Amino acid sequence: MVIDSLATAADPVLVGEGWVRHRRLRPHGHAFAYRTWFLLLPMHDLARAAAGAGLALNRPALISFHDRDHGDGRGPERGGALAWLRELLAQHGITDADGPVWLHTYARILGYAFKPVSFWYCHRGDGALRAIVAEVNNTFGERHCYLLDTPRWGATLQAPKRFHVSPFCRVAGHYRFRFLRTDGQPHADTARPAHTVVRIEHSDEDGPLLLTSVSGSLTPATPRTWAGLLWRYRWHSAMVIARIHWHALLLWRKRVPWFRQPAAPQTWVTVQSPRPPSV
Repeated sequence: MVIDSLATAADPVLVGEGWVRHRRLRPHGHAFAYRTWFLLLPMHDLARAAAGAGLALNRPALISFHDRDHGDGRGPERGGALAWLRELLAQHGITDADGPVWLHTYARILGYAFKPVSFWYCHRGDGALRAIVAEVNNTFGERHCYLLDTPRWGATLQAPKRFHVSPFCRVAGHYRFRFLRTDGQPHADTARPAHTVVRIEHSDEDGPLLLTSVSGSLTPATPRTWAGLLWRYRWHSAMVIARIHWHALLLWRKRVPWFRQPAAPQTWVTVQSPRPPSV
C-alpha cells in the first residue's frame, strides 16, 4: 500500500537508512551496493522541525543542511531553496503545488556535501502529490533538474536524458523514474517505520543500460540521532565522492567506452516526456 503524503500538523525531520544500488548492464557488467542514509526534510516547516531535531540550518556543524546547496544557490535571506523551488514550478505552469514540500537529500557532514541527486516532493493543499523535481549534480560542478508533472506513487515517469553525469554514458536516451512509499506511521514511536524507494533506469537506443535505486526506512530524528549516524557511517559525504571515482577507475580498467563532457544544456530544467509509460 502506498501513502499519498507524509504530512501532519507537526512534521518532523525524517532520517532514512538503507541502501544505494547501481547496476550497469553493458558493454561490461558492473554493480555495487552500499549502506547509506539521507534526510527527508519538511521544507514547508523546516525551521521548527530542525529545531526539534537538533539539525543545524545554514551554519557550521558536524551535520547540517544549507539552502545554498540546492537550486540557484540562494541563501535564507532570499527565501532559501524553497523559494527557488516555488519559482521553478510557477515558471512551468504548476501553480497548485501549494501544500507540503518534502526534500529527500544528503546532509553536509563536517562541512562537506556532494549530492548526486535530490528529490523534491511537492503536494497540493489537500496532500495529494502534484510534482516531483529530481535535482542532479555532476562532479564537474554543474546542476540540472528533471521536472515530473502530475506523478503518482508507484507509476513510471519518463524524461529524456539532457545532462552529462558520467563520462562512461552518452547524453542520449531517457530515464524512467519510479517512486514508492510503503504504508507505515513514521511519526509514531511504536509503529513499523515507513519505507521509501526511488528507482531510476537509464535506457538508450539499445535498451536498458543502468539500473539504480536508493531505499531506506524512515524514522523521526531527535538530537541524539546525529551522533549515531556519525558513528555508523563516518564521513559519509566524502565517501560518496570517493566511491564515484573508485568505480570510474574500475570501469576504465574494464575498457568501458569513455565520452568527452559535452556543453551543458541551454536550459537547466528538463520536463518529462508528454506520454509517460503506463508500467
